[in-house]
Amino acid sequence: MMWGRRVDFDFNLRHYEAVLCHNMENLKAMNKNNAKITILIMLIAAVVTLGVQAAGTGGKKAPKTKRKRMVQYKKPTREVVTLIANGKAKEAVARCEAFLAKNPKDTEHQYLLAMAYANLKQIDKAHQAMLAALAVGVPFERFIVGPRDLLAPLTDSEAFKKYAVARKASKSPVLQGPMLGTMTDSSVRIWVRTADESVVQAAAASGADIQAKSPTKWVKSQPVKTCKGDDYTAVIEIGGLQADTEYVYTLSVDGKPTSPLENMTFRTYPAANKGAVFTIAFGGGAGYTPWNEHMWNTIGKRKPQAMLLLGDNVYVDMPTVHQTQRYCYYRRQSRPEFRTLTARTPVYAIYDDHDFGTNDCIPGPEIDTPQWKRPVWKLFTENWANPYYGGGAKQPGCWFDFQIADVDFIMLDGRYYRNKPKQGVKSSMLGAAQKKWLLAKLKAAKGTFKVICSPVPWTFHAKGPSGDTWNGFREERDEIFSFLAANKVDGVLLLSADRHRSDAWKLKRPDGYPLYEFESSRLTNMHVHGNQPGSLFSYNKKNSYGQLTFDTKAADPTVTYKIFSIDDELIHTFTVKKSAIKH
Repeated sequence: MMWGRRVDFDFNLRHYEAVLCHNMENLKAMNKNNAKITILIMLIAAVVTLGVQAAGTGGKKAPKTKRKRMVQYKKPTREVVTLIANGKAKEAVARCEAFLAKNPKDTEHQYLLAMAYANLKQIDKAHQAMLAALAVGVPFERFIVGPRDLLAPLTDSEAFKKYAVARKASKSPVLQGPMLGTMTDSSVRIWVRTADESVVQAAAASGADIQAKSPTKWVKSQPVKTCKGDDYTAVIEIGGLQADTEYVYTLSVDGKPTSPLENMTFRTYPAANKGAVFTIAFGGGAGYTPWNEHMWNTIGKRKPQAMLLLGDNVYVDMPTVHQTQRYCYYRRQSRPEFRTLTARTPVYAIYDDHDFGTNDCIPGPEIDTPQWKRPVWKLFTENWANPYYGGGAKQPGCWFDFQIADVDFIMLDGRYYRNKPKQGVKSSMLGAAQKKWLLAKLKAAKGTFKVICSPVPWTFHAKGPSGDTWNGFREERDEIFSFLAANKVDGVLLLSADRHRSDAWKLKRPDGYPLYEFESSRLTNMHVHGNQPGSLFSYNKKNSYGQLTFDTKAADPTVTYKIFSIDDELIHTFTVKKSAIKH
C-alpha cells in the first residue's frame, strides 16, 4: 500500500526532525564548520536508517507489528472520509479493502467501507459492509450519527430500514454524550447529540437524597430542543445545586427517559472564592488511536474535578471539508472510554492548529478570511459545553475563563487571529480583542492562583527555533509578562500543550517572580517529540497526561504537578508554593 508507506516515511522523518531539534543547543556550542559537518552526518544517518526501515532489517521485511505501530492511525481514516466527500468513493473503497485485507477486524475501515459503497450507490455491498462493521464492534448509532449526508444512500434504503426493524434497533434517542461541561458550585451544563430534532431535559438528585428513605428531591433543567442547524446537539443546564455535593443525574428525550450510562454522576465545585483542595487533569495531542483510547479510563480512575483539553483534541487538518471535521469529532465522541469519562467529569476545551486549520497555520487577523474560519469555529462550538466562545458571533474565538473554588483559569485561542507582521502591523498570536480581554481578566482576577492555558508552549525552548510557539511572538509574550509585573498580579501559573510529551519549565523574568510552565500533549497520540534541553523535567516514553492538585487551604497555598503515564504510573511530581510566585 503506497499510502501506508508515505505515512511510515512521514512518521520517521518527523522523528529525526525532533532528534535534530533536540541537539540544536549542543550544535550551537560548536564552531560553524563542525556544526555543518555534524548536521550533514546526522541527515545522512537519518536517510540511511529510513532506507533500512523501508527495506526491513537485514534485507528482510519489517515485522507487521512494527509497521502497524508506526502508521499514525488517525490519518488514513480521515483521508478516506475526505475522498468520499470529494466524490472519490471508488478510491476510498480500494483503500479500505486493501487495509482490511491485512486487518480484517479494524472497525473504522469497515465502517468507512460501508459509507464508500453507499456513495457508489452499491447498496447491497454497503449493507454487507455495515453488517461486517457491526460484527467487529461498531455501534449501530454510528450509522445514524454520520456524517449523515455521506451515509444517507444506505440509511434511506429499504434494506437498512428492514434490518433496523428486524433487530429492533430503532434510533437511539441520545447518540453521543452526555458530556459534562461548564460547572460551578451551584450548576452544571450537559451536552448531548440526538438522533432527530428532539426536546431534551435533565434532572439531578444528591446521592444523600437518593439513599434516604424520604422522597428523592430531583432538580430539573429547563427543556432544550436539539436542532439540525446545530448538528442535533444541545447544552442543558441544571441550576439550584449545592456546593461540593455528589449528584446522580438522568436524561429524558421527548418526555421519555433514556437508557443511562453507568455511573452518571458528578460533584459540584467547592464554594466559590473560598479555599479548597481539588484536582484537575489536562493535556493535548489526542489523535484518535484505538489502542490508546483507554487513556480516558486511566484519567477517570483518579476522579479529577475537571479535564482541560488544550488543543489537537481530535486532529482534523481539513478546514474546508465539513464532513471530515464532523467525522473526526464523531469517532472520538462514540468511544465508550471517552463517554464514560466525560459523563462524570466536566470538560473544557480550546483548539490548536490541527483542529482549527492545518499544521502550524497562521490564518491572519480577519474574522471571515479565509472563509473557512467561521464555519470551523461554529462546528467547534457545537461539540463542547464551554462557558462561552470568545466574543461570540461578532468576535469568534475559543477563549474563555472559569473558576474552581478560589483558582482562576484563563483559556486562550492561539489560532483564529494569529498573524505575521506586515505593513507596520505587529505579529500577534492572540489578536487585539483577545489580548485586551486577557489583560482585563488578569487585572481583575482575585484567585489565589491564576492559571493561563495556552495551546502552545510559553517557553522559547520547547520546540527549538520554531516560531510556532510563543517563540515566534516574543514581543506579545513580553507584553503580557510585563503587565503581570506592573500590576503586581501574583500566583500565575502557565499550562500548555502541542509538544508530544510532558514537561516542566521555569521561566525567569527580570521584573518579577519566575513563571512555572507545565506542558503535556501526548494523551493518545502515536507520534512522539524528543525531549528538549533546559526543562526541569521531561517525559516522552509513554503516552501521558498532567494532573494539578491545588491546596489553597494551606497557610502557604500549593499546586502540585504530577505526570501520569497511560498505564497510571506516577512519573514525576513537582510542587510550587504561592510564596515562590508573588511580588
